[in-house]
Amino acid sequence: MTQQTMQGKTLFISGGTRGIGKAIVYEFASKGCDVAFTYASSADVANEIIADIESKFGVKSRAYKLNILEPETYKDVYKLFDEDFEKLDFFISNAIISGRAVVGGFAPFMRLKPKGLGNIYTATVEAFVVGAQEAVKRMEKAGGGSIISMSSTGNLVYTPNYAGHGTNKAAVETMVRYAAAELGEKNIRVNAVSGGPIDTDALKAFPNYEEVKAEVVRRSPLSRMGEATDLSGACSFLCSDAASWLTGQTIVIDGGTTFQ
Repeated sequence: MTQQTMQGKTLFISGGTRGIGKAIVYEFASKGCDVAFTYASSADVANEIIADIESKFGVKSRAYKLNILEPETYKDVYKLFDEDFEKLDFFISNAIISGRAVVGGFAPFMRLKPKGLGNIYTATVEAFVVGAQEAVKRMEKAGGGSIISMSSTGNLVYTPNYAGHGTNKAAVETMVRYAAAELGEKNIRVNAVSGGPIDTDALKAFPNYEEVKAEVVRRSPLSRMGEATDLSGACSFLCSDAASWLTGQTIVIDGGTTFQ
């Protein structure tokens, strides 16, 4: 029987249809938490997930289309959220961009371009700020809450072509600490979860995927690649009462790879 530890709570996460985001959606739903999530383009995939988790876990779920490169549209998405849910307890900023949007941002140093770098900043830092600001307005009415930004160890360990993402992950972790310092008085905790290379479709799209995977397995004392569920458990913990005095921190989950 599923342990229902989050009944009566509501999560809103950006980017909930694939990889880490999808794992988080299922993690929270399995604990009785109502779940709202965003998707970039595929409403069909989002609706399949909604039907599945509502059937399996008996929770309420809804999905909203969001272009993460236009963070201000978060406000419109939250208006739709308000029509479907009475309150908000947890917000997780997870959505990322890829493909043409990161051209000039996902590249060696000498090929980095302002537009690509700017797009990554918009999707990583600005989207976290606007999404969290809107979440706070709703969490205040609920008496508090927990906010998480997903991050990565690409800001700690050199990863080829990852300078644009790595520097912006460092930036969002700093923003998390500032938010935590200012939102504590509202009983809102803010943290980051930083993952090492996780075996997702996004990573498999890397041209040197096999090389990266082999290196991660070699470096990790646990001798395996990270899975999306390795991060979802940390998010669940950070949103639980067990983490009630934990804020302004970045939890690194990397299989020990940044130590070696």
